Amino acid sequence: MKKIMKQISKVNEFLAQKSTNYDKIDRFVMFRMYEKYKANFLIKPIIHIIGTNGKGSTGRFLTQLLEGLGFKVGHYTSPHIFEFRERFYKNGSIVSENDLEFAHENLLNIFKEDLNKLSYFEYATFLAVELFKDCDYVIFEAGVGGEYDATSVFNKKLSIFTKVGFDHTQILGDTLEKIARTKFKVMAQQALISSKQDERVLQMAQKIAFLKNAKLYFSWQPKGENLEQFDDYVQKYNLPEFLRHNLILALNALEILLSKEKLSQALLKLGKLNLKGRCEQITPYLYVDVGHNVMAANALCEKFIGEKLVLVYNSYLDKDIFEILKALKPIIDTIKIYKYTSLERRLADDEIYKVANALNLRCEEFVSLDKDKKTLVFGSFALVESFLKEWSDKK
Repeated sequence: MKKIMKQISKVNEFLAQKSTNYDKIDRFVMFRMYEKYKANFLIKPIIHIIGTNGKGSTGRFLTQLLEGLGFKVGHYTSPHIFEFRERFYKNGSIVSENDLEFAHENLLNIFKEDLNKLSYFEYATFLAVELFKDCDYVIFEAGVGGEYDATSVFNKKLSIFTKVGFDHTQILGDTLEKIARTKFKVMAQQALISSKQDERVLQMAQKIAFLKNAKLYFSWQPKGENLEQFDDYVQKYNLPEFLRHNLILALNALEILLSKEKLSQALLKLGKLNLKGRCEQITPYLYVDVGHNVMAANALCEKFIGEKLVLVYNSYLDKDIFEILKALKPIIDTIKIYKYTSLERRLADDEIYKVANALNLRCEEFVSLDKDKKTLVFGSFALVESFLKEWSDKK
């Protein structure tokens, strides 16, 4: 036990040196390091999930569907809510601390001094490679963009493109076309795209598929018996529209990877989505969502349309707060600004009052939950983490 704890402290010490900001890293280090050390890694071609929103839930649905059919599956996602190891899901659960530390030691033996040259996300990506080397299917979620993302260096079995919109514009570009282009440049020879897209995004996908001579599938609705099973599942777990659509993407991917005949069996065995923070109902009156952009706000507005909620909110200052709150306005009763500590990025905090005033929305600082009012906690992974820890401590 003491040995494990010593190793854990080494991992934490390593991560503490690394910035989690994507705009502070040399985006070509991963490519150089993979070329240098790839002979040390055995990994099957990955299923690569790229997009602005919906990557985590699409990947986890597909993971659970494949697991239901008896396959060993590894799912790498980011960021995490509470613990770093949440990023690594294998064979039905988050990897153990022991497995994570063993993978870390293996990386240290492979990279030696070069390990320190990796960014936070690059290091995590190589950990995933090491952890999932014995899996039948490996599902990687891109961190930011696609073209220069650490996950893009690996051979791909299938690319899955979720909905594409505006986010990380300082890195990916300030137009929808630029953002879409950098994502689609990593398209595999087989690719699936959500058909619920801006027409410009779909046109860009078709153009790049043509240039790459890739087979591009557009998402489609389940049919016949599969549609009945799908509808039963959606009703059983009361899925909001955005999760419903992400499940469709996962089912489409399963059909491409295996066959239509496998869908019914996989759906019958599919349990509740095993992923925190995606419009997650904590109590009858409390929901949390890790979304942080206009697209996520629109999805939540669609979920709660016709209701009025208390919005527990904060945001990084570089986000489009006005457009986010404007999108949520139809369902907001009161905004309650949740203040917490952010070390690397500046929070909006009291700037939210100005936006709320411009939108004619009531706004005050969060003090405590009103247990009789439906409440939505929204704004970022970090906000949800901080809120849930505080809420849990007070229970």
